[in-house]
Amino acid sequence: MSDELFETGLRIRKEVLGEEYVERSLANADDFSKDSQRLVTEYCWGACWGREGLNKKTRSMLNLAMISALNRPHELKMHVKGALVNGVTKDEIREIFFAVAVYCGVPAANHAFKEAAEGIAEVGANPGASLSAREAVAAGQRQCNYTVPNCFRGARTDD
Repeated sequence: MSDELFETGLRIRKEVLGEEYVERSLANADDFSKDSQRLVTEYCWGACWGREGLNKKTRSMLNLAMISALNRPHELKMHVKGALVNGVTKDEIREIFFAVAVYCGVPAANHAFKEAAEGIAEVGANPGASLSAREAVAAGQRQCNYTVPNCFRGARTDD
């Protein structure tokens, strides 16, 4: 892959996930994992997110659905934070997870709601969060009161 794709990916990755998070990920990479960081930056963020066919908000919404369906909680929480930065509202996140419940199962959606709530709280509570992330959370809080819907309360979350 090219340096141009890496630079494009690095720029987009920082815009979505925050410069501090990305720099920490790159700095923590060792000899074993540094090639993986380069692959993620070039391939995921440069070659895919760098395409013009979809805007960042739409990509974030798709990622939330796919990552929820695959039950990848660490990735989900990170992408929830990025989705808020990209303009996805808490109402939209909730609707995505309802679709996950129908098409992928309630346990996957239940995990998604839990991780999303934590990610939303972290962005809102973290004084180091970017202004755009804080604004996105504030806007989402004005639009809805984020709680886990009754139909998911008490649902089994073990796989």
